Amino acid sequence: MKLKFRPLYDRILVQRLQEEEKTAGGIFIPETAKEKPIQGKVIAIGKGKILEDGSVRDLDVKKGDTILFGKYSGTDIKISGDEYLIMREDDVLGVIDA
Repeated sequence: MKLKFRPLYDRILVQRLQEEEKTAGGIFIPETAKEKPIQGKVIAIGKGKILEDGSVRDLDVKKGDTILFGKYSGTDIKISGDEYLIMREDDVLGVIDA
């Protein structure tokens, strides 16, 4: 099923990437002790940031990018039962190159 959602302006829709279930030493991390991941995949982007002069600047991130973002960035939302995060491009700390 294709996602029918388009963020506005400089907002992006992100799907969090799952954290490891166990440590490097083999210890399993219980669900209650896990922190929310700060990495995600960009699912959709808005058309760009509107500047003071009325022009639109394209976003630096693009659909499919893997990004890092702040621990408390964005807003958690559910679309068709799946969890996503919607945030402004300013909340993105960087893009991870493959």
